[in-house]
Amino acid sequence: MILTELFGLFSLSAFTMWGFLMTFFFNVFVYSLDVKRGTTLLLSSFIMMVSYTLSDYFYTWLSMKDSIYLDWAMYDIVTIIALACMYKIIKITTPSFIYLIIGLSINSILFLCMYLDIYILKNKEPWFLWDAYTYTVNLVDFIMIVVLIVDRDFLGLHKFKNKILPSFQKPKIARDCN
Repeated sequence: MILTELFGLFSLSAFTMWGFLMTFFFNVFVYSLDVKRGTTLLLSSFIMMVSYTLSDYFYTWLSMKDSIYLDWAMYDIVTIIALACMYKIIKITTPSFIYLIIGLSINSILFLCMYLDIYILKNKEPWFLWDAYTYTVNLVDFIMIVVLIVDRDFLGLHKFKNKILPSFQKPKIARDCN
């Protein structure tokens, strides 16, 4: 049984949108109490809330068109660009930033694969990609919601990034031995 049969497509999208809305309100609350004054986390949660609200609104209220997966991929790409612009302006990041970029990238790739499979290749029979899409997109969305609340590197993505891309680490200052 796939998730959409268990919960329904609209309730999962509504839950995700609600989750991003609540993370934004949580971060506003934490910011206003002076517990955590990181504007990056606040702005990231705002961008995610706006993106998911707009994409859910247009999916729910406009006609169901053949390009919905392509539209969702475009929303995720625009969201990645918005997060990158925010990072370029503020120049400060939080542990959640890499999770959001990777999560949105995974989702947009899966949206493009589903668009290609259903609308370009005209596949109408459910297969492994459809199940992988359903579980992965919802899991990634849930992880992004959680990471915007806890703001921790709980999957070790930062450690992995630093091993793979050591040039992105802060440069070490060499000490003069003389």
